[in-house]
Amino acid sequence: MRHVISLLIENESGALSRVSGLFSARGYNIESLTVAPTEDESMSRMTLVTAGSDEIIEQITKQLNKLIDVIKVTDLSEAAHIERELLLVKVRATGAAREEMKRIADIFRARIIDVTDASYVIELTGNQAKLNAFIAAVDPALLIETVRSGACGIARGERALKL
Repeated sequence: MRHVISLLIENESGALSRVSGLFSARGYNIESLTVAPTEDESMSRMTLVTAGSDEIIEQITKQLNKLIDVIKVTDLSEAAHIERELLLVKVRATGAAREEMKRIADIFRARIIDVTDASYVIELTGNQAKLNAFIAAVDPALLIETVRSGACGIARGERALKL
């Protein structure tokens, strides 16, 4: 099962390395990883996506809590949460493909953020399924390059990852 785990960690060099090292040492895969400072510059928020049974995720959570740099850990997948990714995609846009790419971007509420004579760069945010559907809707011959940020997530309602 896919899990979105959010951590508050000390904003110090080596913290990311220790977290990723924990995963690699135990043979667990990280599907995506995003890290950025919080409103308190001494802490960073890390969101990682991994897959595993409830027992494996519980073990991962316990191991993460043992790391010195980790302040707090929560599995966002345990309750209602909002999850978003950013996709930047460069596509060929010449002739009839130009109008087709504009139409697809409009359908998915994406934005064309860069235009050249031969290409567009399109920005799209949404959940993983929406981004996958967008890529599937584009003719593979038109795809030049794709970049995805990985998931960012936040709990709904009163739940919060704070001290």
